Amino acid sequence: MAASYLRDDIAALWSQRDALSEAQALDGEVFREVARRKTMKVEIAGRAFFVKLHHGVGSWEIVKNWLVLKRPVLGARNEFEACRHLEKMNIVAPRVAAFGESDGLPATRFSFILCDALDDYEDLEELTKRWFDAPPSALETRHWVMAVAQFARRFHAAGVVHRDFYLCHLLARRDDPNAPLGVLDLHRALIFDEVPERWRLRDLAALLFSTLDLGINRRAWLRFVRVYTGRPLREVFAEEGEFWQAVYRRACDLYEKGRRKKLVKGNFEP
Repeated sequence: MAASYLRDDIAALWSQRDALSEAQALDGEVFREVARRKTMKVEIAGRAFFVKLHHGVGSWEIVKNWLVLKRPVLGARNEFEACRHLEKMNIVAPRVAAFGESDGLPATRFSFILCDALDDYEDLEELTKRWFDAPPSALETRHWVMAVAQFARRFHAAGVVHRDFYLCHLLARRDDPNAPLGVLDLHRALIFDEVPERWRLRDLAALLFSTLDLGINRRAWLRFVRVYTGRPLREVFAEEGEFWQAVYRRACDLYEKGRRKKLVKGNFEP
C-alpha cells in the first residue's frame, strides 16, 4: 500500500489486517454512486461512519479534465488532507478515522476515506427547503446569513477552497442553531497558503447561486459581504467592487444554466 492512516480505534479493530481489503469489504446504505466513486454509510463496532471508495478515475477522464482546464480528482487523498487540515484549524468537518491508497497509476489506483458520521448535523439546503412552506422571520434570515458569512470567512482564511461550495455542503447542528457551521464533501478541495482570488470568487459565486431561489434580498447579500470581509461596505466596494460584481455575475450565469437544465425553481430574476 502506498499510503495509509488508521486512527487508534480503527487500528485496534483492523489490527493485522489489510486496510484496503477491509474498506472494500464494507457494506451499508449507499448515498451516492457515480462513475468509479461510491459513498456509503456503514456501521463498525456499533458506530456510524461514512466511507468513500475511489476506484481510480480512468485515463480518459483525467485527459478530459485537463483539456477543459479542470484539476481532476484522482482519489480520496484530497478529502483526507482537507479534513485533517480543517481539524487542525478547529473547523467542523468529517473527522477521519481511516485512509488508504494503493500503489499504481492514478487511473487505476484504489483509495478510500472513512470518517465519523456527523449525525448531529443537517445540511443548509435541507434546512432552507422548509422556508418555502414556512418563510423565516427577518431575524432568522439575518442569523443564517451571518453564520454562513462567518463560516466562509474562516474557511477561506484557513487556506481552503471547496470547489463545490453550495448550501448542501454546509452543515448546521440540529440541536443548536448557534453552534459554528461545518462542511462536508471535500473531495475536490484545494489547500493554499493564501487562497487565490479566482478560487475564492468561484466558491463565493457557487454559494450565492445556491441561495438565489430562496428570495434573499439585496440587504442580506450586502450583510454577507460586510461580515465576510469584516470591513465597511463603502470601503469594500471602493477597493473590491469589481471582484464582488464578478461574483454576482458568475452566480447569475450558474443560475441561468440551472434554469435551462431545470435544476432550479426559477424564482430568481437578475
